[in-house]
Amino acid sequence: MKIEHIGLFVKDLEGARQFYETYFDCKAGAKYQNTKTRFQSYFLSFENGARLEIMTRPEISGENSLYPLGFAHIAFSLGSKEAVDTLTNRLKADGYQIINGPRTTGDGYYESVALDPEGNQLELTV
Repeated sequence: MKIEHIGLFVKDLEGARQFYETYFDCKAGAKYQNTKTRFQSYFLSFENGARLEIMTRPEISGENSLYPLGFAHIAFSLGSKEAVDTLTNRLKADGYQIINGPRTTGDGYYESVALDPEGNQLELTV
């Protein structure tokens, strides 16, 4: 298992992309846009293989909400769809809340999202 990426909600997606590319020497992939939810994101790749997902959507806020500004989730790469399903089912059986999935997202990720004991979002992906 490895940390696949860390997600960060921002108000100004293009400004954040430019900031990280300029000062942290990373490269942005193609912009992803979901026209239904108006979610938009870039994956920023760093030389050592680490990735940061910068994201925005109209309803983000600095208040307590499902989409607060700042760090949003940590994604764990589990290696297979079966491993995602198994861990999702295990967490659910142990009483942890699964807030999404397992599903294939619009940008091609197979994932589920669970909450840890403190309410932090954990994205489980292949």
